[in-house]
Amino acid sequence: MEGINDSLKPTGIISSLVKHQALIRQLAKREISSRYRGSVMGFFWTLLNPLLMLSIYTLIFGYVFKARWGEMDLGDGGFALTLFCGLIVHGMFAECINRAPTLITSNVNYVKKVVFPIEILPWVAIYTAFFHTLMSLLVLLVFNLIINGHIPMTVLWLPVVFIPYIIFLVGCLWLFSALGVFLSDIQQLMGLMTTALLFLSPVFYPISALPESVRVLIYLNPLTVIIEQSREILLWGNPPDFGLLAIYSLVATAIAIIGFIWFQKSRRGFADVL
Repeated sequence: MEGINDSLKPTGIISSLVKHQALIRQLAKREISSRYRGSVMGFFWTLLNPLLMLSIYTLIFGYVFKARWGEMDLGDGGFALTLFCGLIVHGMFAECINRAPTLITSNVNYVKKVVFPIEILPWVAIYTAFFHTLMSLLVLLVFNLIINGHIPMTVLWLPVVFIPYIIFLVGCLWLFSALGVFLSDIQQLMGLMTTALLFLSPVFYPISALPESVRVLIYLNPLTVIIEQSREILLWGNPPDFGLLAIYSLVATAIAIIGFIWFQKSRRGFADVL
């Protein structure tokens, strides 16, 4: 019961992560390995999938449609890189959120074990999703080097942009995984949410293409800031907007605390439902 009482303390988030770091890495590694077990090319698929997708985007949007990103002249393949960067951010969100409702129900054996810290399961999902995100980012940077001849040094700001995003996602995982135990319909809602946010995020279009009255609203989308700041540092060589990221970090931290407390309080009923 001590672990559950600690749920009322925001520091429980950090202490749980630090205390079970080795276990989280082990479970994430096993999960990634199981995903490609029996495959001829194994882990190579983690690079091949984004490589094929970016190649298709470059061919279709860069050389067939000659697509442009607003008023910016991004050169041949620039639109594909910009599009792919947005899809990487959304892809990590979709992988985490779509998995959240079944995260606990698919690990009943852990729930039944009193000594197992089930609050780390969202961290395992984050580690797994971030591994695939890193593979896609690697492909993005290699293509950027090929097309533009360089990789901007601002890529070093990547942790500043993605750490708040990870905090936001783990908060959502705690919240929705707990809800998924009691409300099975939430899984359908998550699918609709990820699809809607794909088109309501600046993935396929720049924010400048929207009317002024709509631009404020689109920043309420939790993906907008991360997508925009990722492009700034990974593609365009600009430093991130630290003020905007500071606000995002505060909101993400609040969501993580709320999600963690909700999860820890709800876990008392998991075994009864499952």
